[in-house]
Amino acid sequence: MYRSRHHRMIAGVCGGIAERFGMAPTTVRLLFLLSCILPGPQFVIYLIMWVFIPKAPDHYR
Repeated sequence: MYRSRHHRMIAGVCGGIAERFGMAPTTVRLLFLLSCILPGPQFVIYLIMWVFIPKAPDHYR
């Protein structure tokens, strides 16, 4: 799994998840935003993924 180079707004995490599971990036972003309404560490998980998931190579996709 990689952070997206093409479908990114902030760090490409949601775009990378969307590419990995064949979903629309907008859908993943919307689901993430809706999940932030619920209590939990969603934002912290996003930051951890930003740090630890590598950016996609130039030749990827």
